[in-house]
Amino acid sequence: MTGPGRMKPAYLVALLSLSAPAIAAAPPFDTTAKVAYLKDLSSGAVLYDKAGDLRMPPASMAKMMTVYVAFDLLKKGELKLDQKFQVRPETWKQWHGPAAGSTMFLSPGEEVSVADLLAGIVTLSGNDACVVLAEGISGTEPAFVSLMNEQARKLGLTNSHFGTSNGWPDNGVTYVTARDLARLAEATIRDHPKLYKDFYSRLDFTWGKTMGSGQDITQANRDPLLGRVAGADGLKTGHTEEAGYGFTGSAEQNGRRLVMVMAGLSSSNERIAQSVSFMNWGFRAWRARPLFAKGKQVQTAEVQLGNAREVGLIAPRDLTVTVPAGAASDMTMKVVYQGPLKAPIKAGDHVADLVVTSADAGQQLLPLVAASDVGPAGFFDRLWAGLRALFGLA
Repeated sequence: MTGPGRMKPAYLVALLSLSAPAIAAAPPFDTTAKVAYLKDLSSGAVLYDKAGDLRMPPASMAKMMTVYVAFDLLKKGELKLDQKFQVRPETWKQWHGPAAGSTMFLSPGEEVSVADLLAGIVTLSGNDACVVLAEGISGTEPAFVSLMNEQARKLGLTNSHFGTSNGWPDNGVTYVTARDLARLAEATIRDHPKLYKDFYSRLDFTWGKTMGSGQDITQANRDPLLGRVAGADGLKTGHTEEAGYGFTGSAEQNGRRLVMVMAGLSSSNERIAQSVSFMNWGFRAWRARPLFAKGKQVQTAEVQLGNAREVGLIAPRDLTVTVPAGAASDMTMKVVYQGPLKAPIKAGDHVADLVVTSADAGQQLLPLVAASDVGPAGFFDRLWAGLRALFGLA
């Protein structure tokens, strides 16, 4: 009830109950990684968090942001996959040879398509490919880096900053957190599903020729999950002396998609072993618990100045939460929305969230959408609403 002069609540919360008789302990996992973070994107549950908010150098995992910026421009039509950029001799000189790290083996003066540069970045982790793409898009690498940081702000990467397009060590200018890397991976998969599928799961890529014999150079994808974990399809490894060996990865099994981040490992073999073990643990030690089927009404929300006083809040898809496998887990649910909602509202609009809380998986945030259209109130509806507010009527 809201009477004259009373503040409307910023959030209206409807409490629901959901509990089971037994409480399950979170299944244990041990890792030698200095940083480890695992999230179930299907439910929003964070299954593991070891130093997830620690600032760290990303090494080549920074290239995920370079790729996201390119994907975004492709989606907007401001960039084309068959568009070609020339390799400047100065860029080739800087990013050529053993001291320049991983390379696509580009040649000076060569014209390379955006599609091939993206493959060179994602599959081969080419430092040269990143800079050529950055210069081709924005004219200079620093100008492109500004796009990276602008996009990071839009995506809510509040604890990250980029100083280069390829993650090359820059005395601490570039830093990220595992939580932000997971958020970036999630945004890539959510916002650009086709491009993600086309570029992030290639097993190898061929570009360049060997000196002397002129044989084609084929390099394998360093992703430690590909071919080792069912449903693995991305994303990006990273390694420098400063950062150690790291990896941001994702896999999907039976409708559940997990994103993992590990950093600070001591070798490539350790990265493979730990990444595979971590992802398998996420799928095997946790399970999805169904809550509401697609289209099921969960609650209603109050509507202000609409031709209806309330609107149903329904599940836009089958909603599940993540719980430890093999046991029940106590949890509570609440529906949260900023309200009252203001008309007009279209059926299917995301207007509220279902927040599920448990001791094992923390908070899991699930979307709820409007069940029907609510148009603006007519004259008599507005008059009646004003009278109700004036006299404090529900």
